[in-house]
Amino acid sequence: MNSKCPLYINGQFIETAQKQNIINPSTGKVIVEASLASLKELELALSAARKAFDHGPWPQFSLTERQEFIFRIAQGILDNAGLLAALETQNTGKPIKETTFMDIPSSAKTFEFMANNFIDYLGQEEVNVSSDTKAKLIREPLGVVVLIVPWNYPLLIACWKLASAIAAGNTVILKPSSLTPLTALELAKIIDQAGLPAGVVNVVNASGAKIGELLCADKRVDMISFTGSNETGKQILQYSSKNVKKMIMELGGKSASLIFNDVDLEVAVNSSLASIFLNQGQMCTAMSRIFVQEAIYDNFLSSFAEKASAIKLGLADSFETQMGPLISDAQRKKVIAYIEKAKAEGARIVGGGKIPENAELKNGYFFEPTVLVDVGAHSRIFKEEVFGPVVLIHKFSGLDEAAILANSVDFGLAACVWSKDLFLAQELAGRINAGTVWINTYGMFYNQLPYGGFKQSGFGKELGREGFLEYTRIKNVILDQSAEGKPLVNYWYGF
Repeated sequence: MNSKCPLYINGQFIETAQKQNIINPSTGKVIVEASLASLKELELALSAARKAFDHGPWPQFSLTERQEFIFRIAQGILDNAGLLAALETQNTGKPIKETTFMDIPSSAKTFEFMANNFIDYLGQEEVNVSSDTKAKLIREPLGVVVLIVPWNYPLLIACWKLASAIAAGNTVILKPSSLTPLTALELAKIIDQAGLPAGVVNVVNASGAKIGELLCADKRVDMISFTGSNETGKQILQYSSKNVKKMIMELGGKSASLIFNDVDLEVAVNSSLASIFLNQGQMCTAMSRIFVQEAIYDNFLSSFAEKASAIKLGLADSFETQMGPLISDAQRKKVIAYIEKAKAEGARIVGGGKIPENAELKNGYFFEPTVLVDVGAHSRIFKEEVFGPVVLIHKFSGLDEAAILANSVDFGLAACVWSKDLFLAQELAGRINAGTVWINTYGMFYNQLPYGGFKQSGFGKELGREGFLEYTRIKNVILDQSAEGKPLVNYWYGF
């Protein structure tokens, strides 16, 4: 790969004096040095995005012109799919099979979908208020949008946000996680080759602790779309309160999968493995609480634990690897601390729970898929997001208890219901306080459908028409057509 990883600001690639080592989680070795933004580069990005929106051509382009640019980005992602998949695997530790067949194609499809649909989403609506009064409801871009992207799906979530933001006519500052900036910086090259005007998209790799407040509080920013932890989300809300702006917050979850007696056991077990151990459990929607109805609980647990122990850990760049490393040593220590606390509170480990002894993996941040039982609803691991390959399995009796268990945490991002009784499943889905409920499947994200959570999982949507419209503002233009051009207000004072 290119040894230079510059920032992208105002249509220019900028190397900075300050650099950051980017680590391969599979090996613990440095991949490359990436440029880090200082306050100087942050100011350049803010000024460029503001100028490009207020005085540049992007908001004035016709919708079909804008559409063509977005199609070019989609094609650019596909043209560079192999490079992007390799970078994502090296930088995040997720298996190459996942990046090749899931993350990169899905990123391209997000831009393609938005290009095909955003013009229809922007259609004006006319309202006949009365015989004398008509109104037009017009969707406009918000202005400068800051997109803050997490380390678990660096390219895909960037594309979710970016496709909608620029299709709506906004200008953007994209801030990837400083742990995983490589695919975002490569995406900047694709955007540059697509010919977008200078300043429309700016990619700034920086320490959130150093520049977060300045970026989020700045009055030149009209909107912030953030995906990440609750702790950081709360800080961003505080920063942004200094100057009022639109917000999208996707803040994680503690999702529940509810498995009823009538399921095909093998399908439920295999699907449940994917629902927690994909991407090493580092997913906001990870089904980290699996509740199984009493009659099949023992068989489910036995099969699940056996198959979890057979998941092949390995270096992420091997197509034989089924589960790679965690993102960092710090994240692995966090996972271990949660497990030790759970054991102290009465939980039992029935599978995994250790750093693997395989010599090939010793320098990476690997951890075995871990299955816990006897986890009380009072314990921290029942309530808090671990963000690792750790699942608790618990039994339930019937529909009412299932609903109570699913809703017994502060998060409300997603849930799964597994049952052949579709009436029961849909009734339960209606009682679950979560933004997405999958019935007899898991993790299927469709560009046509909105995604986002409730409660402490945040607010606002990504994807679909609803997600796109989050990046617009609505203007109400009222036209009075009273007789002789004299509206009622003309007579108010009687002159």
